[in-house]
Amino acid sequence: MANTGYGKRPAGDEDPHADPDFAHLLPRDAEIAVFVDHLEEGHAMGHKAIAAAHPRYGQQAVRVSLGRIVVAGHLRWIREHITVEDNSMRWVTRTYWSRTRRSAEWWENLARERHGKDVTEHYFPGLARVEEEADAEVVAEAEQVAAEAAAEAAADNEREEPAAEQPSAAYRALAEAGAVDGRMPLSDGDCRSLEPLAAQWLAHGASPQDITKALTDGLPPAVDNPGGLARNRLERKMPPKKAKIRQKAGRRARVTRVLMVCGLCDADERTTEITHGLCRECMAEIEAEGPLVFYGAIPDTFLPGPREGGGPGPRESGGLEGADEVIDVTERVDALRRAAGLTSPKGRNR
Repeated sequence: MANTGYGKRPAGDEDPHADPDFAHLLPRDAEIAVFVDHLEEGHAMGHKAIAAAHPRYGQQAVRVSLGRIVVAGHLRWIREHITVEDNSMRWVTRTYWSRTRRSAEWWENLARERHGKDVTEHYFPGLARVEEEADAEVVAEAEQVAAEAAAEAAADNEREEPAAEQPSAAYRALAEAGAVDGRMPLSDGDCRSLEPLAAQWLAHGASPQDITKALTDGLPPAVDNPGGLARNRLERKMPPKKAKIRQKAGRRARVTRVLMVCGLCDADERTTEITHGLCRECMAEIEAEGPLVFYGAIPDTFLPGPREGGGPGPRESGGLEGADEVIDVTERVDALRRAAGLTSPKGRNR
């Protein structure tokens, strides 16, 4: 998973899952597209992270396929400049995924709609929250909770009769360790002795499941002293105190600039031309691996110039009204027919 607020995010208004979702892609590209489509929202979208999770393909194969998926209209990287009213600023790169194919114009419109967005209250959709260091009040509050839990546990140990009330959340989390893994059976005495430490975990923002997981993950084949091992882990893995997140009144944050980013090299529109989600260099790199599947017409910047010998260029012959280009595909069709065995040795069609 990516850091909180980053990684894969839906572009919105997607069609439901269907078999032909990625049928227009080459087999490997389609397989990786299906894999990405089923990743959780917030998953890291770099080619290295996806290759590490994919069972079949390595980094270079995933990188090339991601580039093809970008060109086909399923994926875009958009860089947003966030300005907060205290004059602090930052750039944030967002990853937008769409199961449904989108045109370059659709993606450009999505980027334009991000411009001017007020993102003060919504961290995940737009970023920009103000995180302050934990102040003395927050630290004192956490320590007070831990002290109260410790005092309560000590008082319970002094009683001759077991307490009538239900055990605390810290006690239950410790007792649960033995049920999760038989190598960590903590006795009642162990649980009561360790309860102040577990209560401190909870005061720092951990959940009971976090405590149980810390006690049972990566255990050795045999545990001779479960209580001692539990104490060691609770002390050594103690989570830090969580800072209180506050939004100061009147401090607003907005997206003040939006740039399209190349999906492979991270260059943006300030330094290079981005067309169909890629820069010219990266487009040429993945095009060398095989023909690309564009959504709509191939952009002018990636079409060949006028032909030698005086023939018309891609847009010079007029063609049908509304057509973006005219391309002679005779040689390509003949090659496909020969590969399919539809042409006789003498060149006559069967």
